[in-house]
Amino acid sequence: MERVSPWLLLLVLLVAASGPGARADPQVPCYFVFGDSLVDNGNNNDIASLARANYPPYGIDFPGGATGRFSNGLTTVDAISRLLGFDDYIPAYAGANNDQLLSGVNFASAAAGIRDETGQQLGQRISFGGQLQNYQAAVQQLVSILGDEDSAANHLSQCIFTVGMGSNDYLNNYFMPAVYATSRQYTPEQYADVLVSQYTQQLRILYNNGARKVALMGVGQVGCSPNELAQQSSDGVTCVARINGAIEIFNQKLVELVDQFNTLPGAHFTYINAYGIFQDIIRSPGANGLTVLDKGCCGVGRNNGQVTCLPFQTPCANRNEYLFWDAFHPTEAANILVGRRAYSAAQPSDVHPVDLQTLARL
Repeated sequence: MERVSPWLLLLVLLVAASGPGARADPQVPCYFVFGDSLVDNGNNNDIASLARANYPPYGIDFPGGATGRFSNGLTTVDAISRLLGFDDYIPAYAGANNDQLLSGVNFASAAAGIRDETGQQLGQRISFGGQLQNYQAAVQQLVSILGDEDSAANHLSQCIFTVGMGSNDYLNNYFMPAVYATSRQYTPEQYADVLVSQYTQQLRILYNNGARKVALMGVGQVGCSPNELAQQSSDGVTCVARINGAIEIFNQKLVELVDQFNTLPGAHFTYINAYGIFQDIIRSPGANGLTVLDKGCCGVGRNNGQVTCLPFQTPCANRNEYLFWDAFHPTEAANILVGRRAYSAAQPSDVHPVDLQTLARL
């Protein structure tokens, strides 16, 4: 069977979304992004952090080069923004101007978590709490730009918000016992409860400040990343079960959280099953043109201690065949596949209750 390029799939969806003739306006007036290194596009560039990607070979396939994206090219939210009809990629909050603020900004920060201490061994980062503070400041700017609170609230109610937190609360907290005590304080079930309790309070701040169309991105299969792989077996990747098991508990609670928020007036929350989507990709990699699942295109993982790409390191040439770009972050090819299924669900289990193209119409 001939392999189909993820880029070609994205192009087909873009054409279908925009329809015939001239390019239509975006399906929503604005798109706001919260998250960690999976979607950070430059907010960590000018802070004292080890979690930075503003150097080659990061961005080797991105038009702007090394912008701070932890990928060779597009992130998942870049793919989503294009599918939503935005001509330009959503800019980083750091340095964004008023016009950009109107159409949405990206608040994500590499190493960030739901818990404030998460990722502290990597230096400065903007936790989800800090990202919410930046968002509240942005809302006040929007009030000034649009003239009054009602106009700002109406504008924000039409925007899509994606929030992807939790990966670092496991990778750079719970499963790092030499630095953090959480795995000794809590069972995986208890830890998921603690995280979701804090996450609920944080998301309520987002709702109270105008967010109505909110997609929670589930945590992916961290236990299948090159940084965590136990071994490579003859029948595919053998992932670290204790890590993925803990994440599955957390993700299930996110589904319940979405249902809880959807009882609030005007709320349209949804869950994107990144874990299940990634699982499908790993089970049938050839269908998407992927051949290398167990190591990064650069940065091969804990075997040599190298998680991210070294500055000016020469990466693999066949990047579209790799699932992972470095030892933790997916390639552009994988990000496009996930973004496509978040936007237009390939099967019912991809989302709960709706995909992003449906959310845009609500």
